Amino acid sequence: MKLIISEKEIAARRIASILAGDGVNEEKVYGIPIYHFKLNGEDYKVIGLKGHILKVDYPEEYANWFKVDPVELIDAEIEKVPIQKKIIQALKKVSGSADEIIIATDYDREGELIGYDAVQVVKEVNAIAPAKRVKFSAITPKDINQAFSKPGRIDLNLAFAGRARQDIDLIWGATLTRFISLSTYQVKDKFLSAGRVQTPTLALIVDRELEIKSFIPTPYWVINVKLRTESGEEFEASHKKKRFSRKEDAEAVFKRLGDKGTILKITEDIKEIKPPAPLNTTALIVSGNSIGFTASKTVSIAENLYMNGYISYPRTDNTVYPSSINLEEIVKILGASDEYCRMSQKVLAQKNIVATRGKKRSTDHPPIHPTLLAEKNNLTADEWKLYDMIVRRFICTLLPPAKVKNVNASIDINGELFVASGSNIVEANWIEFYPYYKYKDVYIPQLKENQVVSVVSKDLLDKETKPPSRYTQGKLVEKMEELGLGTKATRHTIIQNLIQRGYISGNPLRPSEKAIAVVKMLKKHAGKITSPDMTSELEMYMDGIVSGDEVKEDVVGRSRKMLKEVMINLQNEKDEISSEIRKGIKDDLIVGKCPAENCKGNLIVRTSRKTKKRFIGCDAYPECRTTFPIPQKGLLVTTQEECKSCGYPVVKIINKGRKPWELCINPDCPGKDEKYKNYNNNRGSKKTSD
Repeated sequence: MKLIISEKEIAARRIASILAGDGVNEEKVYGIPIYHFKLNGEDYKVIGLKGHILKVDYPEEYANWFKVDPVELIDAEIEKVPIQKKIIQALKKVSGSADEIIIATDYDREGELIGYDAVQVVKEVNAIAPAKRVKFSAITPKDINQAFSKPGRIDLNLAFAGRARQDIDLIWGATLTRFISLSTYQVKDKFLSAGRVQTPTLALIVDRELEIKSFIPTPYWVINVKLRTESGEEFEASHKKKRFSRKEDAEAVFKRLGDKGTILKITEDIKEIKPPAPLNTTALIVSGNSIGFTASKTVSIAENLYMNGYISYPRTDNTVYPSSINLEEIVKILGASDEYCRMSQKVLAQKNIVATRGKKRSTDHPPIHPTLLAEKNNLTADEWKLYDMIVRRFICTLLPPAKVKNVNASIDINGELFVASGSNIVEANWIEFYPYYKYKDVYIPQLKENQVVSVVSKDLLDKETKPPSRYTQGKLVEKMEELGLGTKATRHTIIQNLIQRGYISGNPLRPSEKAIAVVKMLKKHAGKITSPDMTSELEMYMDGIVSGDEVKEDVVGRSRKMLKEVMINLQNEKDEISSEIRKGIKDDLIVGKCPAENCKGNLIVRTSRKTKKRFIGCDAYPECRTTFPIPQKGLLVTTQEECKSCGYPVVKIINKGRKPWELCINPDCPGKDEKYKNYNNNRGSKKTSD
């Protein structure tokens, strides 16, 4: 019997159904589905894991935070412990009689490590069965049959690079998290997390927020005019200077403007707008963000689409289609539907199909592309939304550039030069089928040199420079990739962890006061932790393990040495660190101003001494007894935002695995859903002191 091990149960089911010649039978072993079938006279069984079945951790003697100095964790032994016990039981049971083990996990560092760990578990009960490895980029009949026709070996370098990441992230995360949490008395569910990738990522968000807060706007002035031709066509023009830094200069120009203008010069050109590059993971997250999905949700949906065979492997850096992909065949498959028929025909009508190319090229997986035609009613609304975007992106990469006609007219109004610019699409090509690309025609009429136009109106506008924008999740992932923070497989998880810990919220992302305090403290006392340089350096060493130029133990040892240097500074400044962060935590408990009449206090998150339950109350107690009930479960994050319906403060409740819930603290808010009113009414009502 040959045992196939896949990364997830859904992949196991699909692989079995693709390979099976005479149908698939299913049985349960310790509650875990096992699929078996015959192929060419041989028995096969397929088991799906749930990602990692083992994790790295410290031995039990290091578990007590209060008895173990965080520094001891740096050189402590690290062991592998089971996290999917039922699956491990089932794996041992079915593998005992196997003649051959075939690893069919995802082909990347994580997948290779998952496969390697599974083989180590199998060896405990079956040390003689050889292990083979199949590699594929899509779970389709063609890809699966091709992969199983020529299996190879597990890439130990790739697996050990994944293990090195696990060890390094555990060492940094556990040591820093325990130190900061213990220093500030934030333990158990209130612990403050820190990490090798998490902290420099958080620093990016905090730095941007501090830049926004310290931004001093600079005023400037703009002059616009509305013009009309003799035939009555109106259009707009702006002063050539665009921005006046002195108001008096702008006013002087404005006063000189008359009621007539003369067209001096007209220029026209045709500009090409290239189609987008093929999708890699970062581009997928950015695109998903633009249609309303968080980074984590985008990756989760893409994973489901991949497991069901609709798209290729969604974790890739590649933006160049390899020659092994038959692009024309995929277009024909998609063209069989009414949804994509016309755009597919546009591709196939070309004499030569030339795909766009991005800047990144790798050989592990192709760019993300559709592999099967999906029916809309077979997918959830969110799955279809992302699948449709992936299909349209793929087809657009095979279409010619769009062509846009740009027209610029120079206009003299009493000696002042104005410019009118217009543009319109002359050949839509790919833009016609890609609604995510926002383009708007700007109209100006047909003009001639020396033509006289009338000034219908003129405006002198007061403006000021704007601060930089906060990061959206998509833009943050792009920045992380640019700086070498994390990998294509982990960046979305880092962002989700920061949200779950209450460090950031919203989209665009806003840091909490606690997050600002943690980053400020680390920058001051251990700047290396907040810089991407150290993290990207370690990433480079881990890449060296993959190529065989580095050894896992040496890379982990180098990492330990870096952390020891950091911890020396942190321990020497422990009291100051504690004071700075605790102030930020206290500021985070302020929900907003107390709404009670004549009260100048702040509403804060408090805990009842009698019941130990949390609530929102005024810090002017006992003079002011205003209180509000709040949910007892979940991490509460203050937002500094007011309810649009009633003006009361809004808080955010974060429960793991659920969408964050924004909640107006006013139980009687007219904008609340009835069920939320009932939720609060069952827990008491607002009390306001006389």
